[in-house]
Amino acid sequence: MTLQQGLAFGLVGLTIAGFVWGRFRYDLIALAALVVGLVVGVVPTEAAFDGFRNDITIIIAAALVVSAAFSRSGIVELALRRLLPLLKTEKSQVPVLTGAVTLLSMVTKNVGALAIMLPVALSVSRKTGSSPSRLLMPMAFGAMAGGMVTLVGTAPNIIVAGVRQDMLGQPFAMFDYAPVGLALTAIALGFLAFGYRLLPKDRQRVASLSDSLATNAYTTEVRVPDDWAPGKRTVTELVISAGGAVRILAVIRDGRRMARPRGNVVVRASDLIVLDGEAEALDAFVRRSGLSLAGDHRPIPRQAPTEDIRVIEAVVGLNSPLLGQTLAASDLHGQYGINLLGVSRAGYPLTQRLRNARLRQGDIILLQGSENSLPEALGALDLLPLAERSVGLGGVRKRFMPAVVLTVAMLLVGFQVVPVAPAFFGAAVTILMLGGLKMKEAYQALDGPLLVLIAALIPVSAAIQTTGGSDLIANALGGLFQGMPGLAAVAALMVAAMAVTPFLNNAATVLILAPIGATLATRLGFVPDAFLMAVAVGAACDFLTPVGHQCNTLVMGPGGYRFGDYARLGAPLSLLVLLAGPPLILLFWPL
Repeated sequence: MTLQQGLAFGLVGLTIAGFVWGRFRYDLIALAALVVGLVVGVVPTEAAFDGFRNDITIIIAAALVVSAAFSRSGIVELALRRLLPLLKTEKSQVPVLTGAVTLLSMVTKNVGALAIMLPVALSVSRKTGSSPSRLLMPMAFGAMAGGMVTLVGTAPNIIVAGVRQDMLGQPFAMFDYAPVGLALTAIALGFLAFGYRLLPKDRQRVASLSDSLATNAYTTEVRVPDDWAPGKRTVTELVISAGGAVRILAVIRDGRRMARPRGNVVVRASDLIVLDGEAEALDAFVRRSGLSLAGDHRPIPRQAPTEDIRVIEAVVGLNSPLLGQTLAASDLHGQYGINLLGVSRAGYPLTQRLRNARLRQGDIILLQGSENSLPEALGALDLLPLAERSVGLGGVRKRFMPAVVLTVAMLLVGFQVVPVAPAFFGAAVTILMLGGLKMKEAYQALDGPLLVLIAALIPVSAAIQTTGGSDLIANALGGLFQGMPGLAAVAALMVAAMAVTPFLNNAATVLILAPIGATLATRLGFVPDAFLMAVAVGAACDFLTPVGHQCNTLVMGPGGYRFGDYARLGAPLSLLVLLAGPPLILLFWPL
């Protein structure tokens, strides 16, 4: 072993030890390792920032933006709208929700797919009384399994494709993972459909501040369009269409108010309807019913065309000039260029028109305005902004556009017209240009710690290969595996990846093990593809702890899980993958 090889091994070993210790953030440890690599000379200066311009980093960032656009579009809720009311018990909820997130993770990054479906699952849990702890972990595992099917489904696949390109001159294509991934995904779904019973039912979710704010019931107004067909729907039919999550407090027609209208009252064109419900439920109702918010019809003045329009929640303070005033008298739009979309008041709902309601101290109001006008208005009106969260009420959604753009990108990549990185980067930019996502939302969707971790570790892990460390390890393992069947070698490498990932990070695991696996295959006289696939599958199947994969971490709080809960469901699933994975890999990627 040379001095440079020893330094490279020592650097990677210390980095792994830092990850396992958990005292510092993963991204900070990776950045520190990059600096140390530069100082000791195992990372060349000209290669220090290769990770930040690597295709791997670009593809993952673009996939996160596309996933966020999917989430905002509401297309998933639309697709499941007729099915969700039928899911009354865990027996039907688990396979349907897990299957939905699994399918979605095949076309978007798996953590993005899970983030899209998580609110849907929590809503189903609240309405039916099902335990979130029985629903969420199977969904997380399904998302990880579905991510194995395509190149962009999970970070390990993207990284392994990059390693193959560096070592063999040709990356894995978009659907090269599909034969093995689909088979393993089918096995995982079959197990999760009944294996969820291994999970505890008594876990209580950890409530966040956003969860508490989400329960605020807002009163808002919607206007029936002029082209509304006569006798089209009654009050009862509108309430049923909202799943009972919205109440109709009043119907205002020709200046006359019908408070708490009977269910058989027919809604007519140009009626003004006063609604009450949570912001999320109101937003869904407005989008589905074809009605329009009465409060957002006035255009928002912007100092520059690049300004975004935002909707925020604020509390009326003790010294606010709005106290005791009606909204009509306050003229928020005329003075500050903002619209008031809704009011939340503890005690009883408002039934009169919002413009005639007098605000009180402690009222929570929904305001729509430009990025520059809102801070000025909040200060002048003594309004305390609540913790920022996504409030969709009053927003414009491009429902089908993100799906169309993503489909085009997938086809271009699948037919090898465009490489993966340009295709998904172009898809993300196209979605932004067409209004499917605002730039601020796109920046929020980017997982900074993950991107920095990968970009910093790429040159650090490459040090093992450039110094000859991969050859050294491969020679040692080659002697150990000499004469061993190829199936056993592939299985051993998969076991190593699955054992390391829960305590390290799936991206870091692949960056370190993939070059070693490819070199080992060459030493044993095998084609490297099967070994690279084994690393990708092993790193993607992190079912044992909440820290190795973001999907597991994402559901830990909402599901109320403890560390040991993951092994209850994850250990038998990991065993199934280990038994089925190596034979499937060799079936489609022979040695």
